[in-house]
Amino acid sequence: MIYDKDGTPLQGITGGYGGDRRVDFIIPHSAVKKGKYEFVIESSCNGMFGVPWDGDTISPPDMNRYFGLSSADLCVPNQEAWGLLLDFTTLREISESLPGNTSLQNKALTVANEIMNVFDNNDLTSIGRARKTAQGVFGEGWEKKQEKIYQEGVKQPKVWGIGYCHIDTAWLWPYSVTQQKVARSWSTQVDLMERYPEHRFTCSQAQQFKWLEELYPRLFDRVKEKVKEGKFHLVGGAWVENDANMPSGEALARQFLYGQRYFESRFGKRCDTAWLPDSFGLTGALPQLIRLADMKYFFTQKLSCNVFPHSTFNWIGIDGSQVLCHMTPNLESSDVSLLVFGNGDGGGGPLSKMLENLRRIRAAGNESRELPPVDMGHSVEDFFDTVLKDTIGGTKLPNWNGELYLEFHRGTYTSHGSIKKGNRKSEILLRDVEHIATLASLYRYHKHDYVYPKSKIDVCWEKVLLNQFHDVLPGSAIGMVYDDAEKLYAEVRKDGEYLLEEAFGALFPKSLPLTSATVKAPGNIVAFNTTPFPRRDVVQVPLSPQMRSKVVQGSKDGLTGFALFDCSKGENLAHPTGFFADCMPVSVFTNNSDHFVLRNSSVQLTVSKGRITSLIDVQLERELITKGNTGGLVIFDDRPNYWDAWDVEIHHLETAHQLEFTDISVVADGPLRASIRSVIKYGKSNITVTISLDAIAATVKSNSRSLFIFDAIVDWHERHEFLKFELPLDIHNDNATYETQFGHVQRPTHKNTTWDMAKFEVCGHKFADLSEFGYGVAILSESKYGYSCRGNVLRISLLRAATAPDADQDQGMHTFSWAVMPHQGSFLESDVPVAAYLFNSPLHVRSIPQENVQYPLLQARAPFVVEGAPNIILETVKRGEDDDHKSGPTTVVLRLYEAFGGHVKANLRVASHIPVSKACITNLLEDETKQLRLFSGHEDTTSLKLDFHGFEVKTVKLWIGPPSTAGVGRYAYHTSRCS
Repeated sequence: MIYDKDGTPLQGITGGYGGDRRVDFIIPHSAVKKGKYEFVIESSCNGMFGVPWDGDTISPPDMNRYFGLSSADLCVPNQEAWGLLLDFTTLREISESLPGNTSLQNKALTVANEIMNVFDNNDLTSIGRARKTAQGVFGEGWEKKQEKIYQEGVKQPKVWGIGYCHIDTAWLWPYSVTQQKVARSWSTQVDLMERYPEHRFTCSQAQQFKWLEELYPRLFDRVKEKVKEGKFHLVGGAWVENDANMPSGEALARQFLYGQRYFESRFGKRCDTAWLPDSFGLTGALPQLIRLADMKYFFTQKLSCNVFPHSTFNWIGIDGSQVLCHMTPNLESSDVSLLVFGNGDGGGGPLSKMLENLRRIRAAGNESRELPPVDMGHSVEDFFDTVLKDTIGGTKLPNWNGELYLEFHRGTYTSHGSIKKGNRKSEILLRDVEHIATLASLYRYHKHDYVYPKSKIDVCWEKVLLNQFHDVLPGSAIGMVYDDAEKLYAEVRKDGEYLLEEAFGALFPKSLPLTSATVKAPGNIVAFNTTPFPRRDVVQVPLSPQMRSKVVQGSKDGLTGFALFDCSKGENLAHPTGFFADCMPVSVFTNNSDHFVLRNSSVQLTVSKGRITSLIDVQLERELITKGNTGGLVIFDDRPNYWDAWDVEIHHLETAHQLEFTDISVVADGPLRASIRSVIKYGKSNITVTISLDAIAATVKSNSRSLFIFDAIVDWHERHEFLKFELPLDIHNDNATYETQFGHVQRPTHKNTTWDMAKFEVCGHKFADLSEFGYGVAILSESKYGYSCRGNVLRISLLRAATAPDADQDQGMHTFSWAVMPHQGSFLESDVPVAAYLFNSPLHVRSIPQENVQYPLLQARAPFVVEGAPNIILETVKRGEDDDHKSGPTTVVLRLYEAFGGHVKANLRVASHIPVSKACITNLLEDETKQLRLFSGHEDTTSLKLDFHGFEVKTVKLWIGPPSTAGVGRYAYHTSRCS
């Protein structure tokens, strides 16, 4: 990169001899007059696509590769000669791109041939004659018109050119290199804008702008000037160009929330167009979230890898929301298209030769109708506005309903398992931090000076959102990227746990997390439930003499015990209890050899000769494993055709190798929990799996069944092998159901068409379910995203072992869990979403000292409860984005969604100790859209009526009112210095 003496980046330099080469730097005229010009050249040790050791783009990097500045020449270029080169290049492209034997194609070929005849490398005057010949295609005097060439010819262009620089925030290089790429690329574009007035450049990813602001403030100011001039365009509205399969619904909402708020705070404007050109598939939840983020358009192009029927269409989400979508490069349902041009992935953006080429193409188009006219000088929004107008508000365009499934890169749902786990755990940790910190900031019974830690939470969220970039979370980057990503997750975990402790300290002074050290102190234990659901949980806790009375069952080594926590009435707090009348004592039977049975009065699982041979619903006396088949772990050969970390090919399903549970022992034998443990040796790897059954059901729903929980510790050292868990079920359905963001999606279990066949590996979040009328079985996951259901075989993907671009992907230790959940009734009648939510949200167990300290929260009702709508999930409890936390109004933001796909009228009840003075529906950015009526409810509670349609997301903002006389004992909401 070239800097001036003050450190302001002037432009980027790209070496090599490919199409991305840019090695010219124009010395300004002012320096010529002075006779002296000083600048600084920074050389970075990386190529446009990293430093692959063998030259193959996706190979791991060669850390011993060196780069050097081999030459630096001061020269006066022959501009006429360069112009001739550009003329000839454009003529060649026209002759090669247009259909054969057309008038313009023949003319371009003939003129190019004539130029070859006229040009004489020993006669410089031949250059001008050759260029004069080129005017036969471009028109007489075209070059003198410069940017005004676009003002001639047709008024309605067919192709709208917009410069773009798709900089992967990390991929074959770490985050730190991307920061340099941003400065090099964007300084180059600012320079081009000075020389080409028609040039417009569009850019997404608020994170990259923030890096520029922090690391290159002078260049950031130049970019702000170009934004103000209308030449540097903001798109995307998101923190990064994120993966759109695996982030949770709330995380996608935060991508837009943090992105849009950043753009608005720095540039005074929001984005109108969502922008994910390279994400590996797009969830059907996006149209609603795009609309709720104050955007109406969407651009992508990755699905051009599919045989996809549309290019410009209305994309309709799972809830019925709709956005206008354009996908290059086809002209199928509209006769206009965006030309998004520039060097990407590794950065750079448009080059001067590209802008020169486009001027020539427009000049040729002005002379001939055979070449679609290209236009410059407009924005992406101008293009979409025109499409919307020409198609009568999109009514003439085709519709596409639901997800945009990419028929490639299916391995990314599983690659780099530790990153997937870091993402899921971080999302849930931050949800819990916001929830508990909100309550601490409202109640402040013990700690009146507690302040909601908004800025610290923001820092954590930005780290999580950064790691959701579409080459990081999918596991398709080099190893250095994952070193950085793991550090970020570790920081989020450390800071999040600190913020939790700080909030718990305000709610429960002197309480501590229950550990082997804190359990020895006299006192009680409680568990905080951050979910909106009533629940019972079996929790393994460390034992001490004081704790023995609080556990139902001790471990065989006497070091831990199993306590039963109950908050089945919907409270926030759970307490250890004894057996309830409706508990189902568990037992384990074994022949002390190779036959083990886990059973309670709800379900039964049999492991015989190393495989799961039986899964029975005891109450219905129904066998769920198909006769003659077995379930368990299975290994597949995994050798993609090329994109190693990205792809898993359909033929891998032909190479199944069943693994047997071996060296099985009983580690807990009831009555609260029964467990067996197996140690499996495979290749160079060790796999330890503990299968447990508890004496409680998965949820408090009346007919809920128990979970079989599988806890795995894997020391993984395989290469190009794929570990999964499978169950062959005696259930038939043409579709299986998978959780997606703020809802679920159904996908085929058959191979009727190529589109059906392509979905042999799919993305899901916390569950995958195969159901028929009356019954179903789900697999729940706490950190995995890859699933498959072919016919009646339901699978969850556990670990891969690719070797490129990270040579050591997934090598080493992994801990993860999954669960098998039989359920009576079809999926829509089941409690699967609730069970999966609980499975991912463990209770926060705390030790409370036996001192004379009042804890009013122990007797308080849950502050926010949804009534009359079991299909509504309260996902988020947080403080309002615009609260200043020192003075002024105090607001609480609740985000809810409908999880099953149907209409419902819900009652949102706010407890009496949280007085509400006003309530509104807002969008994701917390703009008020509709004021809600407040109703007085039972026992001085406040109620709000909410109408939902299928998969709808609602954000409710509550203004906390004046002091209330209602309270719990001396427990009342504080308004002085609301924080």
